[in-house]
Amino acid sequence: MNDKIRLQETVIVEGRYDKIQLSGLIASPIIETGGFRVFKDKEKQKLIRKVAQRRGILVMTDVDSAGFVIRNFLRGIVDSENILHAYIPTVKGKEKRKTEASKEGILGVEGIDRDKLLDSIRQSGAHILNDHESLGEKRSSLRSEITKMDFFDYGLNGCENAAQHREEVLSSLGLPKYLTVNAMVAAINCLFTKDEFENYLIKLNQDKE
Repeated sequence: MNDKIRLQETVIVEGRYDKIQLSGLIASPIIETGGFRVFKDKEKQKLIRKVAQRRGILVMTDVDSAGFVIRNFLRGIVDSENILHAYIPTVKGKEKRKTEASKEGILGVEGIDRDKLLDSIRQSGAHILNDHESLGEKRSSLRSEITKMDFFDYGLNGCENAAQHREEVLSSLGLPKYLTVNAMVAAINCLFTKDEFENYLIKLNQDKE
């Protein structure tokens, strides 16, 4: 079955291969911590806190010692009511792309099969928004991604005063003003659905008048 599930929460994973694996399963934003790099990345921490406040986050790290260190760090920077945890099963083995198993000899998120990942998400208490819809409704209700082309339509890219407008939006959200267009698109997708962002821009423009 190829239909993706849609979560209210934004998912937090360790690395890009975890993100690739989950992207085939869920139609929701996914943020990578970059492993331990998140400990020093103040802007990534700010984005995670902002996303947690708005939509909640679902942490899905490996079940090795490093994964638990990252989980505990995120617990320390996010309010407890805004964070959920999905725990994958402990499975011995190594990922196909690797020549050797990890130090602890168990599979990470990228190596766990679809059904086990789904079970982990369901058991976490995450809000699966399309869980009880029909197949046709699932296909039509998947989250619509905001794109760079949308940014052009919004006056946020490729047009006069676009940089100033982006800065105003980022400032209103408490996000770094120097984000690139691509980084801003990714951040906005973590915070808003397309309809929500368009309504946010309308209200922001009305407040300026």
